[in-house]
Order: sequence, then structure tokens, then C-alpha cells
Amino acid sequence: MKLHPTQIDRLVHNVIDKLKERELIEFKKSEKEVIARAIELVNLDFKREDDLVQEVHRMMDELEIQNPGGFDRRKMFPMLKQKLAKQKGIVL
Repeated sequence: MKLHPTQIDRLVHNVIDKLKERELIEFKKSEKEVIARAIELVNLDFKREDDLVQEVHRMMDELEIQNPGGFDRRKMFPMLKQKLAKQKGIVL
């Protein structure tokens, strides 16, 4: 899933605001620093998923070379992505 930087910013702000409203969060650093770090972590998570997708495509390319003609990329992509994500501890 691709999100625009402004969407990520809005998402993080909404989550932080909801946590503050319910008094479920206490800042040890400034709110601005917490928001910046949260945005950084969300971006890193999306980068991990992008890297995973690239790795799955490479794996499918190799499988297609080994098994020409008997390979459906549309069916294999989600299966490989789920399996690899589970192995790497990535939540999709």
C-alpha cells in the first residue's frame, strides 16, 4: 500500500490525538519529537514491505526460469509474499 507523506502525517497525528484524548499516552520527550519518530517508523515499515515485494518478484523470476510455462504469477505472488512476510516477521 502506498501512502502520500501528507497521509502518513495525518495518520500519525490522528493516532497520537486519540491516545491523548483517552489519556493512554504520556510523553517523555516533546510531542513534536514523538510525532517525528512515529512518522519515521511508519515510513520504515512501508520501506520494509516494498523491499519484500521486490524480493518476491525476484523469487518469482527465478521460479519462472526453473519452471517455464507451468507458473501463474498472479496466484504465486500473494502466497510467496505471505510466506516470506511470516518468515521475516513483517505484518502485512
